[in-house]
Amino acid sequence: MARAQIAYVCQSCGSAHPKWSGRCDDCGAWNSLVEEQSAPPSGASARRTTKGRTVALETLAWVSAPPDRRMTGIAEFDRVTGGGLVAGSALLLGGDPGVGKSTLILQALAAYSRKTPSVVYVSGEEALDQVRLRAARMGLAQAPVQLGSATSVEDILATLAAGRVPDILAIDSIQTLWTSALDAAPGTIAQVRTATHDLVRYAKASGSAVILVGHVTKDGQIAGPKAVEHLVDAVLYFEGERGHHFRILRAVKNRFGATDEIGVFEMTGAGLQEVRNPSALFLGDRSGLSPGTAVFAGIEGTRPLLSEIQALVAPSSYGSPRRAVVGWDAGRLAMILAVLDARAGLGISGRDIYLNVAGGLKIAEPAADLAAAAALISSHTGRALPKECVVFGEIALSGDVRPAAQADARLKEAAKLGFARALVPAGTKSEELALERIGDVGALVRLLAAT
Repeated sequence: MARAQIAYVCQSCGSAHPKWSGRCDDCGAWNSLVEEQSAPPSGASARRTTKGRTVALETLAWVSAPPDRRMTGIAEFDRVTGGGLVAGSALLLGGDPGVGKSTLILQALAAYSRKTPSVVYVSGEEALDQVRLRAARMGLAQAPVQLGSATSVEDILATLAAGRVPDILAIDSIQTLWTSALDAAPGTIAQVRTATHDLVRYAKASGSAVILVGHVTKDGQIAGPKAVEHLVDAVLYFEGERGHHFRILRAVKNRFGATDEIGVFEMTGAGLQEVRNPSALFLGDRSGLSPGTAVFAGIEGTRPLLSEIQALVAPSSYGSPRRAVVGWDAGRLAMILAVLDARAGLGISGRDIYLNVAGGLKIAEPAADLAAAAALISSHTGRALPKECVVFGEIALSGDVRPAAQADARLKEAAKLGFARALVPAGTKSEELALERIGDVGALVRLLAAT
């Protein structure tokens, strides 16, 4: 019999090394190499060649009906998945510990089971009584959800094979599973990858929609990583700060729907509640006018979303100015400050800058440049923007303000919430609000200085 090959696999990036070392050469993680064994093919099987079979080639046109979708009844969850879970698909849900992943999945399964009692929830982390306590707290104790506790992939598949194929199968969490086919500890990359592959194969063969819950690393990536994300059909992240009561479900990969879609929930004592108007939630009670704040009309996926950007420009007490950014890209802030100094002569790069997106929301789109610049100028000059004004637009290195996509949707959302005025890039048209068209950052400085 051939001897097993030994490799040391990094648990952060998945790269294999021939010998152990304290630091992974590929990703730089310390103490992340774990010994794993894999049996090589025997000499006879290694030399054996198999003739392939012919695969039928087809056209791009539909030859059957679109994929069957299973809507849970939770609108925000169904929005992010693209209109419901697809039969035979595998979905990976990641998030920080305690953010509410198990709560969200339990509520989704309970909502679906009221229409079709064919869902299975397998917990590998909590005992059955702990899951029942959570269900009772959320008022879901009577929901016809089939509950199990197991960590062996073979046991889970055998249990499923003995009964009816469930419409939805949820595994919480993938890091707790192990298979006897590998001599490795649960949670290692080899075990996570193999367990995921077995469950994805079950989903494709049976037509069940499988939801896998996964933990994230300190870098915010799903532990056991990119190899797992490639195996599944959709990857969702459940985000939220412990100091805030809302949670955001974000799609980063979806083979059956749009990516960058978000769903907003509010954490309460009775579980997660859907937020139908997230713009009002993120804006909060904006009473009075305060210098250094600007309302940004953004787009998250297909949803317009208004949020407040806050800035504070203060004298620097140290040799190098301080920069503190929450909810936005620090590199983007440095670029905006450089453009304001070079193109508008504002002269604030030598001062301490603090910038925050209210409510803990994280903004990634470039259209937030103009709102951030407006907040910085407002704080520097001490002049507040009008309370009923929204701002959006991308700033180029030349100082020009460039148009943003889906301007109509942004302005309609602002008008719906009672805003009457907007600072927008030149060329933007709308019948909803009174527009102040901004061609470059110099025009923005002059406008806000005269406000």
